[in-house]
Amino acid sequence: MSLYRAYRRLVAIRLRERVYRVPENNYLLRCFQYLCPRTIPYGAFCWNEQCQNCRVQWRLGPDEKTRMGLSCKLVVREGMEITGLAPELEGLMSRVWSASTGDIVYHPEKGRDGSGDDQG
Repeated sequence: MSLYRAYRRLVAIRLRERVYRVPENNYLLRCFQYLCPRTIPYGAFCWNEQCQNCRVQWRLGPDEKTRMGLSCKLVVREGMEITGLAPELEGLMSRVWSASTGDIVYHPEKGRDGSGDDQG
């Protein structure tokens, strides 16, 4: 059983002026875990809306209204821009901020296309 909902591709989201590719059809908090598999699982998150530690501000484009939401219940969408993070998320995501690997985080165990089969 996978931590992630079934997905066929990675979608682009913007966070801190950088673009990251994350699995489609997944909750945003799970996508943060995809980017930071060594920190997010150990955060103080309930994963069911009670703690509010996963609160984010987001929008779907530069001309769209910024909204508040809980990343444990918000399904990621292509082009989503995350404009603010709760303090718990901010601290745990610091690994991504300091990464010098470029704009796309690559997970060898998932393959370049997210299928789990990395043929090239």
